[in-house]
Amino acid sequence: MITVTEATASAGALKRLSDEGVSIWLDDLSRRRIESGNLAELVATRNVVGVTTNPSIFQAAIGSGEGYEAQLADLAVRGVTVDEAVRMMTTADVRAAADVLRPVYEATGGRDGRVSIEVDPRLAHDTTATVAEARQLAWLVDRPNVMIKIPATKAGLPAITEVIGAGISVNVTLIFSLERYREVMDAYVAGLEKAQAAGLDLSAIHSVASFFVSRVDSEIDKRLTLLGTDEALALKGRAALANARLAYEAYEQVFAGARWQALGGARANRQRPLWASTGVKDPAYKDTLYVDELVAPGTVNTMPEATLNAVADHGDVQGDTVTGGYAQARADLAAVERLGIGYDEVVRQLENEGVAKFEVAWQDLLDAVTKSLNSKGVDAE
Repeated sequence: MITVTEATASAGALKRLSDEGVSIWLDDLSRRRIESGNLAELVATRNVVGVTTNPSIFQAAIGSGEGYEAQLADLAVRGVTVDEAVRMMTTADVRAAADVLRPVYEATGGRDGRVSIEVDPRLAHDTTATVAEARQLAWLVDRPNVMIKIPATKAGLPAITEVIGAGISVNVTLIFSLERYREVMDAYVAGLEKAQAAGLDLSAIHSVASFFVSRVDSEIDKRLTLLGTDEALALKGRAALANARLAYEAYEQVFAGARWQALGGARANRQRPLWASTGVKDPAYKDTLYVDELVAPGTVNTMPEATLNAVADHGDVQGDTVTGGYAQARADLAAVERLGIGYDEVVRQLENEGVAKFEVAWQDLLDAVTKSLNSKGVDAE
């Protein structure tokens, strides 16, 4: 439990972050977190105004079994398939979290108070199945503050347009490259135009674009270390921030353009950049690096709890640390390229790895639930 003293101490950096226009979302969810009151506590004392989930998060939560025993027993009695069991458990958690965050959703006019749930990662390269799954998840959760997560694969792009066009709010995930990010924004705008043509209320449709951060440094730093020159080593820890800052520049350009003006006039919402994968993976770096250095208005930073607590304890939020750094960001990425580290090859690898990791986590979850159902005398298929 968070004490009054801890809550007071944490108010500084987290409040400054919120005041700078950064929405703080928690990158974690479990039934234990909801039922213990911890999620509500984080909303009340840590400025948390949203929640993101992914297959790895659910695998850790449900794989532990804690808090899911009763529902697993009921599902076993009913003889459901393992896929149905997993969806019943994950959507139940997201629905309950959405209820906790409903007051935030109401207070912010739908901007925050959001809870995200991802389509089955095995569908990442199937547009039609992704759209069907997104519709099904929105129906199952049945809360206005849910966001359906769709990966930014080539097949995911037209799915984003279709789902937004149907009036369903979307969190686009697994974005690593600047080119793909522009394609994501274009898919969102096309979806809004489709929704407008269908007579839908654009003000009710929201979206965020999850731009992954730390994994870029992990891969590029590994290659810089192998090179081992002074020039290479001096560039470590700079590529991810440069990439994210240039993404924000692209966001500013797209949502100031002529195509957007017509939609903005119809009360459409900008698709906010969301900084994902903000937990620092290299212990040599400050554990709040990807929060302190990515402060910009109209963004979301989704943090694992360890990062959230680190920011509360010793975050250094000194205003906008993004918009003045575009020239340096371009120079940093260019310097990496000059050393023979290909940007396009790195981001393509990271996207492929990201999809694969979520597929593995989802399969691990299915295996764990299959074992639980079978232990109760049911042959899960």
